[in-house]
Amino acid sequence: MLVTAYLVLVGLLALWSVLEFSACHSKQSPTSNTLGNPAFRRFQHDFFRAYFPALAADWLQGPYLYKLYQHYNFLEGQIAIIYVCGFGATVLSGLVSAPLTGRLGRRKSCILFSLLLAGCYLCKLSQDYFVLLTGRVLGGFSSALLFSSFESWYAHEHAEHHDFPAEWLPHTFSQVSTWNGGIAIVAGVTANACAEWLGLGPASPSVLAVPLLGLSVALVWREWDENHGQSSSFTRSCGDGLRCLLRDRRVLLLGAIQALFESVVYIFIFLWTPVLDPHNTPLGIAFSGFMAASAAGSSLYRLATSKKYHLQPMHILCLSVLMVFFSLFMLTFSTAPGQERPTESFLAFLLIELACGLYFPAMSFLRRRLIPEKEQTGVMNWFRVPLHLIAGLGLLVLHDSDYQSGTRNMFSLCAVTMLLALLSVVGLFSMVRNDSDLRMPSSENEPSGAEL
Repeated sequence: MLVTAYLVLVGLLALWSVLEFSACHSKQSPTSNTLGNPAFRRFQHDFFRAYFPALAADWLQGPYLYKLYQHYNFLEGQIAIIYVCGFGATVLSGLVSAPLTGRLGRRKSCILFSLLLAGCYLCKLSQDYFVLLTGRVLGGFSSALLFSSFESWYAHEHAEHHDFPAEWLPHTFSQVSTWNGGIAIVAGVTANACAEWLGLGPASPSVLAVPLLGLSVALVWREWDENHGQSSSFTRSCGDGLRCLLRDRRVLLLGAIQALFESVVYIFIFLWTPVLDPHNTPLGIAFSGFMAASAAGSSLYRLATSKKYHLQPMHILCLSVLMVFFSLFMLTFSTAPGQERPTESFLAFLLIELACGLYFPAMSFLRRRLIPEKEQTGVMNWFRVPLHLIAGLGLLVLHDSDYQSGTRNMFSLCAVTMLLALLSVVGLFSMVRNDSDLRMPSSENEPSGAEL
């Protein structure tokens, strides 16, 4: 597995490069004003300079999170509870993040994200279970602020302060998506270098992330102006979201797809380490391979929906669900107790990540077209509840049995869950197949991004 992980990473990086090159040449060229306007380029650069260190710090925790808890000799069930508490914190933070950002201000919310995540990482230096649990809760609360605060700050400054054209926004977010994939890959290799090559242990990537968060705070504090969004009532937002769900069956099916698909992804995030680690897999390199596969999927989405091929997001959503179902079917056999096949499991995990790269931009497109903008916050809050509930209950059920058979049973249960997601996709497709609003115009290229 050691050699396989490195070879797969090199191959996926080459594939991503080819797909990204093809996607860039198949879409319409950005306007010359976008690339040639010095004020816009300077504004972009200032945003990237503060945002990218925060993204890098967030990605550094990924490869060795489970390994760290295992290193502290906690049982599988205890680790699962830590993850479940993180899921719960993410749900709560999603509910309060919008009103909090509206009242506190987006600039202060960006700083709050960095402080919360730094606290999360510092908690990981302790071997006390309660401290680690607290750190995971802090990480859950910080996660909702990462994308919403930084990117909403940029969107407001772009339109209100600098008065740049709205059609220039996708250019910035498309660049963020591409850079985010590269940052995640580099973060995995860096984490592997700290933890394994230098022998500093699984806590070292977390320590390395704290100065990056400090840099982000310093740049945001010194260079960014404060801006505020409209602060809406939490009760009213949730009420509007619930009414939207109940009156539109398409939105309800979309929420079912998201809850079922993404809950399986959360369970995969928990399971990949205990599946691969016993077979001498370099976890940081494997993580970088996953991120490269996800980035390749995002580039493939852009290529498939370009004017040259013109596939529709609904078709790609169906394909991504099928890919994950097939991967989980593979995993139920490759993780059989006493007959483990780690190479097949690794390839199945990579296929899941490739599917995620296709799924997230397709789902983002459909959400924007199906859910009215003023109700999106409330609807998304309702979407998150079953998502994290399914993931949390799944992890707790997993550890009711012994570890090996529990893992295989979990993949079987995830395959059933993904089959339900596929049925929901078919139901949604039957309702919207003639809906022109859900078709991507040949001139439109949606920014894509990896959200794992």
